Amino acid sequence: MRADRSWATTSTQQRSVAESSHRRLPATLTSGTGAERLTHPLLTDAEISATADFIESCQTDDGLIVWFEGGHADPWNHIESAMALAAAGRHAAAETAYEWLAANQHDVGSWHNYYTAHGVEDRKVDTNCCAYVAVGVWHHWLSVADLGFVGTMWPVVERALDFVVGLRKPSGHIPWAVHADGTPWPYALLTGSSSVVHALRCASALAALLGHQRPEWDRTAQRICQLIRHRPDSFEPKDRWAMDWYYPVLCGALGGAQARAHLAAGAPKFLLGDHGVRCVADQPWVTAAETCECALAYVRTGDETTARRLFAATLALRTEHGAYYTGWVVPQAKTFPHNETSTYTAAAVLLAADAIERRTPAAGALVSTPPALRAAAAPSARSRPGVAQRTERPPR
Repeated sequence: MRADRSWATTSTQQRSVAESSHRRLPATLTSGTGAERLTHPLLTDAEISATADFIESCQTDDGLIVWFEGGHADPWNHIESAMALAAAGRHAAAETAYEWLAANQHDVGSWHNYYTAHGVEDRKVDTNCCAYVAVGVWHHWLSVADLGFVGTMWPVVERALDFVVGLRKPSGHIPWAVHADGTPWPYALLTGSSSVVHALRCASALAALLGHQRPEWDRTAQRICQLIRHRPDSFEPKDRWAMDWYYPVLCGALGGAQARAHLAAGAPKFLLGDHGVRCVADQPWVTAAETCECALAYVRTGDETTARRLFAATLALRTEHGAYYTGWVVPQAKTFPHNETSTYTAAAVLLAADAIERRTPAAGALVSTPPALRAAAAPSARSRPGVAQRTERPPR
């Protein structure tokens, strides 16, 4: 998820959560029917298809996936939605999303903060969003084993990660954003930095797959991990947000007993009974995306039982058409933001379901650290006509 989540940060919005008079969820969606999903399939094939239909309906002709019809998009959630489409078997739509990234990448390797169907909305640059393309391409490689696709996207990945690593401070921190005038922000975020760690590891795996060596990416990831493990106080304090709790585990910066202890310590603060995960600790606002991402963190630690329980909570936010409301206020059971369904929420659901039930070859992409070398997989790769031959950068 984006590390800023700007729509959840203002005091006006916080009051709106507490005083919400927004749409009340139908009784059929709050009756606890999710319990059966603890042992049965989390989503049926028909449900997966309906949710993928919703995501694809929000994709523009040139490939951009907006949050919702008429809304904006950002590179991170755009990539997450592309991965979800791949997890649902919509590989062509996912590749169209990656083509959009290639066509709109700046020469230095970055993308702007927000886009609409009509162009750029916010010219700031989010470093975490830029790095995330490596995770998406790694996921797609695991999904379709197409070396032609990887070769086409490699220059895009290389430019993006070189851009992000080039912003590294002497301390090892990577600023979370860059102003439109090119000035880096003065601080790093724990959530975004955790995501960058996973992106760097995926980028290194892609490099190894293609026979390249990028040791500086590995060193950067190792240094950020050291900061997360031993100096979490060196990041801008955002401990109200659930993402700062579970992202170091989700992205593999914390592992083993340390990861399990970390999740256990934060659970009383962020888990709201059987309703899911609070977006922020001091509001009774549960969001499906955070709940699914937290489920992924538990999957990484081997706790599938908790992951399934968290996933079951998201069924209360599913619409009859397969979309998901972004969040709801507990116990009033009212949607917040008002009536909003979002592609990144639907994407988080599909990716969590895949990771828990291991439906596709890419199920482990978000919950495991890529191997240092993946070249052994190359002989089994299958290239599709018209894709493998396209190795130049798509036109801007």
